This record gives sequence, structure tokens and C-alpha cells, in this order.
Amino acid sequence: MSTDFRSEARAWLQANVVDDFASLRGRGGPGDEEVGFDIRVAWEKLLGEAGWIGLGWPTEHGGRGASLDEQIIWAEEYARADAPARVNHMGENLLAPTLIEWGTAAQQARFLPGILAGDTRWCQCYSEPDAGSDLANVKTRAELDGDEWVINGQKVWTSLAHVSHWAFVVVRTELGSQRHKGLSFMLVPMDQPGIEVRAIVQPTGGGEFNETFFTDARTEADLIVGDVGDGWKIAMGLLGFERGISTLAQQVGFERELDHVRDLATRHNRTDPVTRQRLAAAATGLELMKWNGARSMSATGVPGPEASISKLFWAGWHRDLGETTIDLQGDAGVANAASTDALDVDVSTAYPLTLEQKLFLFTRSDTIYGGSDEIQRNVLGERVLGLPREPR
Repeated sequence: MSTDFRSEARAWLQANVVDDFASLRGRGGPGDEEVGFDIRVAWEKLLGEAGWIGLGWPTEHGGRGASLDEQIIWAEEYARADAPARVNHMGENLLAPTLIEWGTAAQQARFLPGILAGDTRWCQCYSEPDAGSDLANVKTRAELDGDEWVINGQKVWTSLAHVSHWAFVVVRTELGSQRHKGLSFMLVPMDQPGIEVRAIVQPTGGGEFNETFFTDARTEADLIVGDVGDGWKIAMGLLGFERGISTLAQQVGFERELDHVRDLATRHNRTDPVTRQRLAAAATGLELMKWNGARSMSATGVPGPEASISKLFWAGWHRDLGETTIDLQGDAGVANAASTDALDVDVSTAYPLTLEQKLFLFTRSDTIYGGSDEIQRNVLGERVLGLPREPR
């Protein structure tokens, strides 16, 4: 069956990664999210029409119920085909498993089909100026007004908020509550007067991150996932998916990037022992990442705190790959892209950057977003190893 599935996936990708889709050559990954966005939106819809979104979802929720092996095969063939980077990681890999686990039947029926069709994009509103890694310090509040929640507050680092239709938001619904208590997880439409999105321009020149301001924004009363006040459990469950299962999707991009770094080493004739050792370590790390991802996906139920192992590992791996990418190029790695003979240059900014430079700059954030390395170590130490809690 796996052989048949690989043949099906490979044939479909060969037939469809053509014309505009082929011209992107897999672009749109970390630090490069704004490139070819309209083309990638069209690609997402094509994937939906062909049933390639939600591969591992249960069939009763519109997925294909694909086995773990089949999901891995799809990721491998996707990377091999150099297909465009996806545009709805938040919806397909984070929100959807959360709704399948904790959402009501009405919520599932309303939101899962749009994700499957590639029509509805989602963003994550967790972090705030005073609640980054310390998510329990959320201050954004929501009060029930008849049959709607009224939301006020500020979120930050909201990836792709400017192109998203909906957001999943952690808010404080119990006035006077503190820390983990009194939080709720709600679904909020982005297209409304009470929401303002301001881009945060990054060193890469793009504006993937945003500040999101809620001023009397509204959402329906029944768009709480789980119970009112149960938001911490839901939010942590979603982060479990982010730190564990969803890394399979990331590995598609990681494979591409590692292949590109190998090509760079060849192009710059870097065959010295140090370079060979760094490339070998990167290749070994990627294989370990795949095995750990497969182990996480084979487990039943919601990923537990041990999922922090994956986040801690891939963040460091990706940061090191970014450094290797720059080091391989010598002086050209830090030169203005306009003065180099680089094959891929983004000239949309005042200071053009090569793709390698954009990758390097983006990977500086890997060990911070989604829970910093320090937080991951605390989670593993306290909740997995049973060590004493860190003094507060």
C-alpha cells in the first residue's frame, strides 16, 4: 500500500507542480513568506480540491485517514517535487487537530471544511507584550454581552495576521483571575472594525509578524473551544501539536534547505574536514528529527509535555543550519546581495538579501518563538523528569 501511495503522490505532484507553481521552486519558507503569496494561495486550493490537505485527519472529519507511513511519504515527495511552501500551517496542523479533539460538532462542521478546501486561513493570537514565553500572564480580556463576546487587548508576533480570515485567541474571561485560571480559547473573525493589524517589519524585509489590536472586537458566544475558563488546557494542547506532530510539515522545508546548503558547499568548493563534519551533523540531526517526529505521531491522544523535546531539538538544529549557510559563502555571505552573483536575490527591500541571508536572519528567532529554549527545558525538567520547580 505504501508503494502505491508513493506512486500516487509522486505522479500528482509531477503533473501539478508546473508553470507558476514550478517557478517558485519551493519558495515561501522561513523569512521568505511573502514571496509568491497569491500563487501559493492558488496552490493551497488545488491541494484541497485533490484531497491532499488533512491527510492524517480521521475520515469522519473529512480527512483521508492516512497512516503515519503515508504522511511521511507525502512529506518526502513534496520536498522532492520542490512544491511551493504552504500558507495555512496554523489552520491545518494546529487548529484543526485542536477542534477535532475538543471542538463541538457545530464548530467542527463550520470550520474544518474551509481548511480542507484551502479557502480559510488562520492565525494564532497567544503572545502579548507582557506574555511571551510566560503565556499565563495574558491580559487581553473578553466579556459576554448578550450572545457575543467583546474583546479588548493587544497581541504581538501574530504570524500572517494580515492575510488571515480567522484567529484563535487566548483571552481572560474571568475578571480578576490570575495566571492559568480564568483563560478561554476562542475563535474570532479577523475582518471586522474592532481589529487592527500592524506589520512588524523584520530584518529580512518582510512583515510576517504583526501586532494585533482588539478594540471592542466581537465573536459569537458559542465560539469558545472547550469550556469557558478552560483555555489553558486547550492552549497547551495546541502547543503540543505545534511542538510534536506538526514538525513533520516543517521537515519538508528543512530537507529543501539542507539540500541547498549541500549545493552551496559544492559550488564554493568547500570540502575541508570542518565543513564536512558540519554537513554530516546537519544530515544526522534531520534524520533524528524525522524519527522523533514519527514516534510522536505514532502515539495516541494529545501530545504531552515531552513534545518539548522536538521543539528544543529542531530550533537549535535550524539555527545551526542558518549559521552554516552563511559561513559556507565566506565574505559573500555577509555582503549586500546586490554586490554578489547569488542566484536568488530578493530585491524588494532597500537592502537586497539572498535567500541564504534571509534564512540566517530568520533562524535567530527559532529558539525564542513558540516557547523559548529556557521554557522548553523548564517544561521537560519539571513536568517530565519531576525536578523541583524553578524559584519564582
